[in-house]
Amino acid sequence: MELAFTGEVIYWRGPAPFRFVAVPSPEAAALRAAAPLVSYGWGCIPVTVRLGGTTFTTSLFPRDGGYVVPVKVAVQRAEGVELGDVVDLVLSVDV
Repeated sequence: MELAFTGEVIYWRGPAPFRFVAVPSPEAAALRAAAPLVSYGWGCIPVTVRLGGTTFTTSLFPRDGGYVVPVKVAVQRAEGVELGDVVDLVLSVDV
């Protein structure tokens, strides 16, 4: 499954040194439907993410009925991403 969306880089008191992008509702619904097949502990979903020219692996964290995408510091630096920036993401989930 591949999902593309745009979102704002936000701060959340999750694990440092990450910033996050919330997955919009329609895409989160698709992820919830796939979660029983791909999720591991605490509802996390392993994904491959493309942000700009950088591709990285991470896991989506469940939050408030949706999901957030952690954006690693190395990715933030490589792509010049700061809090409040609006970024385009492509998520790939192996279903």
